[in-house]
Amino acid sequence: MGIFAFKLPDIGEGVVEGEVVEWMVSVGDTVKEDDPILSVMTDKATVEIPSPTDGVVKSIVGEPGTILAVGQVCIEFETDGEGTPAPIEEKVEEKPEPVAKPDPEPEPEPEPAPEPVTKPAPASKPTPVVTAAPGARPLASPAVRQRARESGIDLAGVSGSGPSGRITHSDLDTWKDAGSPVAAAGPMRTALTGVTEVPVIGLRRKIAESMTASYSTIPHFSYFEEVDITDLETLRVHLNASRTDGQPKLTYLPFIMQGLVKALGENPVCNALYDDEKGVVSRHDAIHLGIATQTDRGLYVPVVKHVEAQDVWTSATEMQRVSQAARDGTASLDELTGSTFTITSLGRMGGLGATPIINKPEVGILGVHNAVDTPVVRNGQIVIRKMLRLSSSWDHRVVDGWDGAVLVQRLKTLLENPATIFM
Repeated sequence: MGIFAFKLPDIGEGVVEGEVVEWMVSVGDTVKEDDPILSVMTDKATVEIPSPTDGVVKSIVGEPGTILAVGQVCIEFETDGEGTPAPIEEKVEEKPEPVAKPDPEPEPEPEPAPEPVTKPAPASKPTPVVTAAPGARPLASPAVRQRARESGIDLAGVSGSGPSGRITHSDLDTWKDAGSPVAAAGPMRTALTGVTEVPVIGLRRKIAESMTASYSTIPHFSYFEEVDITDLETLRVHLNASRTDGQPKLTYLPFIMQGLVKALGENPVCNALYDDEKGVVSRHDAIHLGIATQTDRGLYVPVVKHVEAQDVWTSATEMQRVSQAARDGTASLDELTGSTFTITSLGRMGGLGATPIINKPEVGILGVHNAVDTPVVRNGQIVIRKMLRLSSSWDHRVVDGWDGAVLVQRLKTLLENPATIFM
């Protein structure tokens, strides 16, 4: 037997360190080569690291939130081979040396012992289940977490039968079959006193830092508008009905992206990055659109590069590709950086308006709400039109209120007359 000391590998893209997001294994677990053992977050991407060998986990380094350097030993395995030289020191509590006890005092003659009673053989033990300790984050895969959220299940109350108490899909099935606490309680209501402390680490910490930096340093102003996209909807339905094999189904976003190509091209002050330390605004000719994407790990902003060189079909394909990569956790650092303007879509959540926070160092962001059939007045008559609300925020240090309004109004005109998007 030997000890295999595994070092945090080079994740690429010039990354020199990573933050521990989640350990998928615990000391004592038996793992196979390529089993996932550790989730690490770099600047923007979360990387799942597989086991390099078969073996038993002997020790691990770093709780969630710990920063590990590339090349630092992060886990040790006990393997059948000779292992690797210079393993990390195992942190074991020192046991005191046994101390000789003095001879005991002579004891009186014991009473005769009763006849031994034969005990029945113990019943076979059921499969152990583990419930997360109070305040601890339950162990579960992203897929299990998403299913629990969609089903309204609190994982803190589910017993895990997987390794180290990891919650599986079968555990969710068992929990639902047994009846949820809400269903079992019937009409009776109980006062709740529990408090769950969730460490702000990984992507959530980076989002918090980014939002704080943006909101505390950028004087935001917001501008709202309502767009009649009835004709755009007719065009969208027609194009989807006549699309060829391999062409994606079109939503409103690819049309908005193409409309922004014209609007931002005519208003370059809005397609810019502001370096407030140097006091320099960089206006870009290229239009790289960030697409805010909600994932089960938090909010990511994958980027569709060079939208000005694309048609509506290419924009739709690229948007779907980078958004799916962000959801899967496979997006590269290049696909998550370099945007010059960001779109955030609330989609089905709708809402009347929002004040989106700018993706620093950009100077503007566009929020897109859902389209709703709405009674409006046209030529003195009340008619039903499909209306889409837009919410935008701007960096008032760089973009004047007039400039932000001009851009949104130009986009409104393009979307209400969709043929002009392609002219």
